[in-house]
Amino acid sequence: MNKKASSPVFIYDEEEIAYKFNEDHPFNQDRLTMTVDLLRKAGALPDRAIRKPRPATDNELLRVHSQAYIDAVKGLSCPVPEERFVQAASRFGLDTDDTPYFAGMHDITAEVVGGSITAVDLVMSGAAPHALHLGGGLHHALQSKGAGFCVYNDASAAIAHAQETYGAKVLYVDTDVHHGDGVQWTFYADPLVCTLSIHETGKFLFPGTGAVNERGEGDAFGTNINIPVEPYTEDDSWLECFSEVLTATIARFQPDIIISQHGCDAHALDPLAHVHCSMRVYKAMPELIHALAHQWCAGRWVALGGGGYDIWRVVPRAWSLLWLVMSEQAHLDQLEAQPQLALPQTWLDAWQSKSPVHLPATWLDPVEDWAPIPRREAIAEKNRHTKELAMMYLK
Repeated sequence: MNKKASSPVFIYDEEEIAYKFNEDHPFNQDRLTMTVDLLRKAGALPDRAIRKPRPATDNELLRVHSQAYIDAVKGLSCPVPEERFVQAASRFGLDTDDTPYFAGMHDITAEVVGGSITAVDLVMSGAAPHALHLGGGLHHALQSKGAGFCVYNDASAAIAHAQETYGAKVLYVDTDVHHGDGVQWTFYADPLVCTLSIHETGKFLFPGTGAVNERGEGDAFGTNINIPVEPYTEDDSWLECFSEVLTATIARFQPDIIISQHGCDAHALDPLAHVHCSMRVYKAMPELIHALAHQWCAGRWVALGGGGYDIWRVVPRAWSLLWLVMSEQAHLDQLEAQPQLALPQTWLDAWQSKSPVHLPATWLDPVEDWAPIPRREAIAEKNRHTKELAMMYLK
């Protein structure tokens, strides 16, 4: 590191909410606005912590995307695209219900990519120990195809930037309930990038990949690690799998930086998946990443956003907890002493009238009131077996 790091930074620009497909799409960027508002009302996000993203250049996009794909995205970004681009949209995955093209998508997605690259620059240069970019985490986009609500893959571009600019070995950790396929396939044969994804098994959920036996190829065999957990997995089993595999992985790989993706759709209330975790996971998981970053790579940690489709009850709390951990806020001590610590009343007052559901009043969930999951032990045992398979080449 070139100079002593100061405080963690929060990459954010209100313009990022323009990454929006249509009014009915589940990828709703109100979740980002609500998260920033919650952190500000909690007194946890001072203006001095915020840095604006800048657009990624075409050369930065070309590290992970083809020229033909970038040209197609640009062409389809026009208010009225030329017919040749409209005809080609299906070839590039940009005409589906999940990932439909929209006006201005190149410029706004290039800014999302640039935000994640900015986070890498701040951390790798030593200007900040950690950086969070919640607008990022678009992990499904492939070299020449958009998919799963993702146009450009900012996570892959950030990893490629860390490699090319700083010569860094990168550990990528993906906690979204959907497999981090775009990042996996981009670096599947690269021994200097290790990808670890914990997700609901692809037997039941998009994108259908992420099996334990997808381990990398050539010299990179063993540097691709998947933990596909069962539907209705709960906190203890999820954390057991994640903690043991990540701890073994980082000790084996010894990266220069951790880049993590924080989709929060493994929560029980998320409408698009079947994992049954509570907010406890979204505090414990970044706490482990934070500790391991300091143990193994001088604290260098970049965190990105990702999925999360209960935008009212889940995403603002989960993403706020990530920042509370990253920036070591006093709220964490209060949560240890008072697990049912209340959310700021001013935030609840601001958003309850807009919400179609009753907002939770506390940072963590009252899991003792939740109905128990049938087959809990059988699910945990199946996940334990999967965990052992995932760790086969880590011992």
